[in-house]
Amino acid sequence: MTLSLAVPPDTPPDGRGRSGLRILIGADTYPPDVNGAAYFAGRLAGDLAARGHDVHVVCPSDEGRPYAERKGQVAVHRLRSVRCLVHPTFRVAPPLGSRSALDRLVERVAPDVVHVQGHFPVCRGLLRAARRRGTPVVATNHFMPENVLGYVHLPAAARSAAGRLAWRDFVGVISGADHVTTPTPIAARLLRDKGFPLPVEPVSCGIDIDRFRPSEEGHRSRFGLPHRETVLYVGRLDEEKHVEDLVRALPRLREHRDAQAVIVGTGARRGDLERLGRTLGVTEHLHFLGFVHDDDLPLVYAAADVFCMPGTAELQSIATLEAMASSLPVVAADAMALPHLVRPGVNGALYPPGDSCALADHLVAILGSPSRRCAMGAASREIAGEHHHGRSLSRFEEIYAELTGRNLGRDLAEIQRHVSARSRPLGDDLSGRA
Repeated sequence: MTLSLAVPPDTPPDGRGRSGLRILIGADTYPPDVNGAAYFAGRLAGDLAARGHDVHVVCPSDEGRPYAERKGQVAVHRLRSVRCLVHPTFRVAPPLGSRSALDRLVERVAPDVVHVQGHFPVCRGLLRAARRRGTPVVATNHFMPENVLGYVHLPAAARSAAGRLAWRDFVGVISGADHVTTPTPIAARLLRDKGFPLPVEPVSCGIDIDRFRPSEEGHRSRFGLPHRETVLYVGRLDEEKHVEDLVRALPRLREHRDAQAVIVGTGARRGDLERLGRTLGVTEHLHFLGFVHDDDLPLVYAAADVFCMPGTAELQSIATLEAMASSLPVVAADAMALPHLVRPGVNGALYPPGDSCALADHLVAILGSPSRRCAMGAASREIAGEHHHGRSLSRFEEIYAELTGRNLGRDLAEIQRHVSARSRPLGDDLSGRA
C-alpha cells in the first residue's frame, strides 16, 4: 500500500523541532464523517495543534484511495479504504496491507505518543505498530457493540453472542495500551463489567462552551420552521438512537401543546421515521432538517425549547452537552451515560427507553411551565460548564507528559483556571429565554 506523508518541509525526519510533543492520533472515523467519535477526534487534533503540538492523524480515506493532506495545523494521513459491509456510510481500511503502511508511518513520523480512538482496524494496527517501536499508547473508547450490530440483521440470541465476542475482541486489543480513557464514569464502569483488566480513567469528550450561547432571538425562520414550541433531536438516524420514541410521543404531546419535533441528522432510519410520522398523522409537526453544517448548529439549538435524546448506547452524547450549553432542558432515555448529564427535576427528566407516553408527559410538563423551563435551562448550562473541552485537553496533555516523561513547559493549572473562568454559567441573563 502506497502512503504519502503530509510532513511539513521544515520538520526534521525524526519529527522533532517543536517545543510541544509530536502526537499521532489513530481514528477509524474522522471528519468528514458525521458522528461523535469523528467529531471528537477532529477537534482533539485541532486543539492540540493550537497548543503548539505537532499533530498527525491516520484514518481511512474518505475517497477510497490513500492520500495525505494538511487540515489547518494537522497532518492527516488517509489509508486505502473500502465501504463497510454493515454500515451504509462508514469506510474501513482493510487490515491486509495496512500493517506495513502503519509501520512505515510510525517510523517516519516518530511520534512521542500515539493516541488511538478505539480498536477497529486502523487503531488496532496503529497500536501494534507503536508497541513494536516502543512508543507509549493512550486509548480512548467510544465503542458500544450496538453502534455496529444495529446494522446487522441477526436473531436476538445471535446478536447477543456477537456482542460478547465484540467486547472480548475490544478487551484483547485495548489491553495493549499504556493508559485508557473513556468519556464518563458510567462508561468506565461498563468496561470493568465487560472484563477489562486495567484502570480506566473517565475524561469527558468536552465541548466548546463558548460556541453555544442561549439566545432570545428567533431562529426558526432561518430553517423554515413554523413558530411553535420546538422539541429538538440532533444526531444520527440509526437504530440505537431510537428516534421513533420522539415521533411516537408527538400525538400525545400535541393533545396538550402546540408543539413540533425537529430532527437534525442523517441515517438509515430516516425513511422509516417519515413513514411513522405519516401513519401517526403528525407530518405537519415533524420536520427533518437533514445534515446541518457544524457552523449552524448553535442556531439550531437556539431555535428549540427542549432537547430530546432517546439513544440507548450513549457513552456520553456530545449533542446532549451542546444542547445543555445552549441552556435547553433535556428529556433523555434512562440508559447508559445519559443519567450522568440529566438530573431529574434539575435540568430535565429521564424516561424509560421505549416509553413514548412517559416521554410525552415530561415534554408537556416542561413546555407548560416557562419558569420551570428557564430554571432547567440555566441548570443545564451550569452542568455543561463542567465539560469544557479545555479541561479535557489539559488532562490529555498531562497523560501524554506522564507517559513520555516530557515537561511541556506549560502551567496546566493556570490553563484550567482560565478555562473555568470562561465557562461560568450565564446565570440571571437566562431568565428571558423564549
